[in-house]
Amino acid sequence: MISRIDLRGDALPEGPALRALLPRADFDVSAALEKVRPICEDVHHRGDAALIDFAEKFDGVRLDSVRVPAAALTEALEGLDPEVRAALEESIRRARMVHRAQRRTTHTTQVAPGGTVTEKWVPVQRVGLYAPGGRSVYPSSVIMNAVPAQEAGVESIALASPAQAEFGGLPHPTILAACALLGVDEVYAAGGATAVAMFAYGTESCAPADMVTGPGNIWVAAAKRYFTGKIGIDAEAGPTEIAILADRTADPVHVAADMISQAEHDPLAAAVLVTDSEVLAEAVERELKPQVEASRHVAERIAPALAGRQSAIVLVEDVEDGLKVVDAYGAEHLEVMTADAAALADRVRNAGAIFVGPWSPVSLGDYAAGSNHVLPTGGCACHSSGLSVQSFLRGIHIVDYTRDALADVAHTVVTLAEAEDLPAHGAAVKARFDWKVPGSK
Repeated sequence: MISRIDLRGDALPEGPALRALLPRADFDVSAALEKVRPICEDVHHRGDAALIDFAEKFDGVRLDSVRVPAAALTEALEGLDPEVRAALEESIRRARMVHRAQRRTTHTTQVAPGGTVTEKWVPVQRVGLYAPGGRSVYPSSVIMNAVPAQEAGVESIALASPAQAEFGGLPHPTILAACALLGVDEVYAAGGATAVAMFAYGTESCAPADMVTGPGNIWVAAAKRYFTGKIGIDAEAGPTEIAILADRTADPVHVAADMISQAEHDPLAAAVLVTDSEVLAEAVERELKPQVEASRHVAERIAPALAGRQSAIVLVEDVEDGLKVVDAYGAEHLEVMTADAAALADRVRNAGAIFVGPWSPVSLGDYAAGSNHVLPTGGCACHSSGLSVQSFLRGIHIVDYTRDALADVAHTVVTLAEAEDLPAHGAAVKARFDWKVPGSK
């Protein structure tokens, strides 16, 4: 059901050599890019008409309009199961608590008498959010995208989710209900690359956005790459991942359940256990079988995900080696289930989010921890962060010097300008002092 990789015995390699030994899904965004290019350009040239045609081609429904009527949002919220509504409201409440604390404040530094640099934080003006709607429907992703954008102060927020033939061409009603709860009233029935193109170029119905965020499949990732440089993106999200660093104290029932929880997302989802305990590895292997058989999405998602090259049980010599392995892997989600879980988690450098101990499963973070579940995948956690308020803010430096403050540092500016063979840079300073710069020859 799942392969093993034995890294015990010899000293672990470092850097790329170690990463090459670890499991990872095949996810060729470059190949997908060539397929999404004509789709994006068709949306560019034909606007809403292209979106309607692509919805019919990919989603099996002919739309009258890509913009979701306000009444549909109200109806979806009114028809929402009360328990689901309460759960969404609690998820929103917790996410707001965490993301509100991430707000940045303006700060002024006095560099010298009369010379200050102020850093102010300005939100992106308009963002397009994406909520997937393929194999599963993710109202939680609506929350994880909208809350940090709102807490950052983004002025204009629009959301797209694929048209659903079952619901008359509207996005799934739970998606619409989540939008209503959040006060996001600009919603479009558009999916995959077409949604990203709609936000990038704008159409008759949808104004162009400055940034697009949200998880999605390979077509969404490819479209984000296509528009990188034209619009801001959060990341090129790949298949979801869970890595679990565990020792003999971990409960194999918990470990198996958490691996399955991510495997049910997609046949390319990765589930990786890193342990120094062969006893635990064998217990987890035994536990996987009955839990998988009792799950709902076995044949089409869970079984192929666990059996794929992206999933494995990795045996290491000790927990210290395990820490090296998970840092090299850079998981989207990392669970630490060891005797000293909190102390070990504090030493992890590369992970999208870290879940400490047996009572902090990844599924908690997916819905109700208050943390964000839009996280870097494919090892990108070594250089990128998950979605946050900061994702929607731009830091702008404001430089304010008096004449005396500039005069005091003018020689430094002129010297460095001449060292870089950019004399006009120095001349711009000299001109302010009738070519008499203090300290200059």
